[in-house]
Amino acid sequence: MTTARGPVRALLSAMRPSQWVKNLIVVVAPAAAGVLTHHDVVGHTAVAFGAFSLLASALYITNDLRDVEADRAHPTKRARAIAAGDLAPAAALVAALALGALAFALPLVLPSPGELEWTLATYAVLTVAYSLRLKQVPVIELAIVASGFFLRALAGAAASHLAVSKWFLVVISFGALFLVAGKRAAELGTETSGATRRVLSEYTARFLESTLTLAASVAVAGYCLWAFDTSAQGLSTLRNDALPVHLSVIPVVVAVLYILRGALAGEGETPEHLILHNRVVQALGLAWALLLAWAVYR
Repeated sequence: MTTARGPVRALLSAMRPSQWVKNLIVVVAPAAAGVLTHHDVVGHTAVAFGAFSLLASALYITNDLRDVEADRAHPTKRARAIAAGDLAPAAALVAALALGALAFALPLVLPSPGELEWTLATYAVLTVAYSLRLKQVPVIELAIVASGFFLRALAGAAASHLAVSKWFLVVISFGALFLVAGKRAAELGTETSGATRRVLSEYTARFLESTLTLAASVAVAGYCLWAFDTSAQGLSTLRNDALPVHLSVIPVVVAVLYILRGALAGEGETPEHLILHNRVVQALGLAWALLLAWAVYR
């Protein structure tokens, strides 16, 4: 039995702020470009993070409104604010509209908001299409979820009009696909997988394992090509010794192998759980960040 929440707590719960950690990927492009310490870039990146967080919350609430009856029959989703009756549908709709409007209004503080606005719009359209129909289409649903991470990373570059390395885009795209496929592989192994996500009936364990291997291979290869390409954005400013960025390949490969082992063992985790709770992934991520910062900002 869940405890009733007040309207403010219920709204905050429906906004799912714990999911905002995924929006930190907007930092990666300016960080890799070596300009994250620039005052204007910091501000632009913060705007991209805020806009994506507001838009994501608006879309979460919209999805919960649409799926309220199904959520009430679900063993865990019935605790969501709208399904539990703690947040009235009318209030939730108003909140979703307000959050969505704020998400598109926030980039207007930038000198040239057009690229970021288009990125937000693309994310919104794909997310709505996913919620309405595409989440039931195998493979396509994997690509749609992965595209959300790609668009977040692109937003970090769009906010400051940064050139983005082609290898950076490859790493983000296939790295995201790797994480999504890992989560699906873990879900497929649960007893309630059919009730949790209907599209899982369209997958086999062998297919998801192959997808994991393919995505991991391309992501690692792409990162290696980026790390050893000293003409890439940001790396061209390195001193003659680019050893730190070359060494950054090590924590990336180890992290991929660690996550792959868990996924194939049925222990796949959501990206936000990996970031917030998995100590091994946190340690490897910190090692990678320190090596990259040493290479780009020293």
